[in-house]
Amino acid sequence: MAPTPTTPVEATLAYAEEFHPEDEVLSAARRRGAEAGAVPILPGGGAALCFLATAISARSVVEVGTGCGVSGLWLLRGMRPDGTLTSVDVEPEHQRMARHAFAEAGFSGSRIRLITGRALDVLPRLADGGYDLVFCDAAKHEYGDYLAEAVRLLRTGGIVAFDNALWHNRVADPAQRDPETVVVRELGKLVREDDRLRPLMIPLGDGLLAAIKISD
Repeated sequence: MAPTPTTPVEATLAYAEEFHPEDEVLSAARRRGAEAGAVPILPGGGAALCFLATAISARSVVEVGTGCGVSGLWLLRGMRPDGTLTSVDVEPEHQRMARHAFAEAGFSGSRIRLITGRALDVLPRLADGGYDLVFCDAAKHEYGDYLAEAVRLLRTGGIVAFDNALWHNRVADPAQRDPETVVVRELGKLVREDDRLRPLMIPLGDGLLAAIKISD
């Protein structure tokens, strides 16, 4: 249960997050993820992913970090009906639970390609410019490498998005210097300074950093 907001800012953020309720399929996948230690994207961030996928009529999407299927469900619901989600994770058991969630939601197995393995071993094998959206929610210390791969994988006009871009409210505090916070903070700088990208920080969930690829 979320803590009760104590300031107007907290109340506003809570309102924005609760604006995106989840159905039972998503809620069940979220519970399984929490029990398995695969913490899923929060509902606000998931709704943002669904919105982005819908806005660009995404057909080919790469997900780095399958978890137990929560983010994949949000993405699939925003994608075209003939779209394919390619999702990469090092944990086969998490992917098994994700596959169950996708089937429970009514998505055909032909729309989902689950690849078990380390993302930085798998991503280089995917086609240059062949994807509409790349979503990253895996090892934070590899976020910079995911960005480089995502820019290569995306078509012009495609979108890259990273979960945990605010990292539990630590990124905005310069006094926080733990390794994961530093990496996520550095990712923001990399995205903001890349002339090929047009970025947007979305303060939903734990922060979703998105960017459109505007040139090669």
